[in-house]
Amino acid sequence: MSKPAAPLKGRAARLARLMPTTGPSTAARTPFVLLVVLLLGGGLITLLLLNSALNEGSFRLSELKRDTTELTDEQQALQRDVDSRSQPDALEKRARELGMVPGGSPAFLNPDGTVRGKPTEATAPPPSPSPSPTPSPSASPGADAPAAGPSASGASGGPSGSPSPSGSVSATTPDPAAAPSAENSPPPTSPGR
Repeated sequence: MSKPAAPLKGRAARLARLMPTTGPSTAARTPFVLLVVLLLGGGLITLLLLNSALNEGSFRLSELKRDTTELTDEQQALQRDVDSRSQPDALEKRARELGMVPGGSPAFLNPDGTVRGKPTEATAPPPSPSPSPTPSPSASPGADAPAAGPSASGASGGPSGSPSPSGSVSATTPDPAAAPSAENSPPPTSPGR
């Protein structure tokens, strides 16, 4: 048979009194459980904040893409407008609307101050038979008569080309009222390139 366990003596008895023998201690597990719960909670909160920041960034990105698309479309429309207005026939039409005429042959200044070439004056070509905004015959004749009077008398000299009694010049000199003057015409514009 076996002997009953003898009571501990001396040093072993003192150690046995310091350490409880009643099973595992719950006091040692509490800090570990709290640490694990805090780590899990902190991780979940961090994931939530990160997810909301990513969603906010994706909404901002889609808004910026939409704005970029709108601005690109607007830029392309403006570029098409510039291209259509800078075509030679459109420039010529706009210049004629502004009263410009094709220039004559140019003259150039050499570095020593001499003139190379013979400049000629730019003259307006004869008007094309296009419909022009003329007043209708039903308009009041009093308003048309003073405006038409000087130009008609300037063009009608005598048969010999002498000036008429009203003092206007002959038909060979252009009428200043018929041609646009340099003071009243707007300055020429460049196509902006």
